[in-house]
Amino acid sequence: MKSGDEMYNILNDAFKKRYAVPQFNTNGMIWMESILKTAKKCRAPVIVGTTDKIVDQLGGFRLLAQTFRLMKEELNVTVPAVLHLDHGQAVERCFEAVDAGYDSVMYDGSKLSIEDNVENTKRVVEYAHRNGVTVEAEVGSVGGTEDGVYSDMLYADLNECIQLVQETSIDSLAPALGSVHGKYKGEPNLGFKEMEKLRFTLDIPFVLHGASGISDEELEKTISYGHAKINYNTELNIAWSNALRKNLMENPELHNPMEVLQPSKDALNQTIEKVIKRTGAYQQA
Repeated sequence: MKSGDEMYNILNDAFKKRYAVPQFNTNGMIWMESILKTAKKCRAPVIVGTTDKIVDQLGGFRLLAQTFRLMKEELNVTVPAVLHLDHGQAVERCFEAVDAGYDSVMYDGSKLSIEDNVENTKRVVEYAHRNGVTVEAEVGSVGGTEDGVYSDMLYADLNECIQLVQETSIDSLAPALGSVHGKYKGEPNLGFKEMEKLRFTLDIPFVLHGASGISDEELEKTISYGHAKINYNTELNIAWSNALRKNLMENPELHNPMEVLQPSKDALNQTIEKVIKRTGAYQQA
């Protein structure tokens, strides 16, 4: 099986059965371990994401890909688990991830004109597919801040979504329709009418970025319109940091690293399991 086949298979299974595979962004070994262990416990397919911005801070593409493969092996993870480049900022960065052994890449040309987005995405798709790697692309702009990168919210143009899919042969599409990275300010305003229109036209899995803060009802509705991959980052980071802060405040003399970190690791595990159940991925592997 080529590396990208697993990503293709899990997304299409979720797409057909109307559940979603969660992507959890990793911020280090603790995150990767928690994601894989909890997916194994829940018998759920899972996607480990690394945002382009944070890759170099975590040691680079090759180290991340090799660590991911080795950790899966050492933990005996037999559920589908794939490594994905989130928000690849340049064509060359996507090539680097492919060469390093990533299973999937996202090229984010959403800030470009649709013509340039299509042209660059085509290059990524051609290279990635030749190496058995799947490709996600975006139209519009998911608002908010993720790993230090800020974007204004901009709803996807439906015609541009259709153009990008039809002219590039991408495997999944992230149409920005009201979700945000980070915490919501006020209430989410998801474009369900736009999702419905797109679903009538495009037979491809959609991806929702910025799912933290969305209600269960909104999440179910989003999945019903074909969102087979849903990305989480902020929700995990809040749970981890709150538990770490609480432990240090309640135990000011604590200095053993494992004792310091254990409550925050437990919080990560619990949050990941909760999300897996919310998206319907629980016991789907």
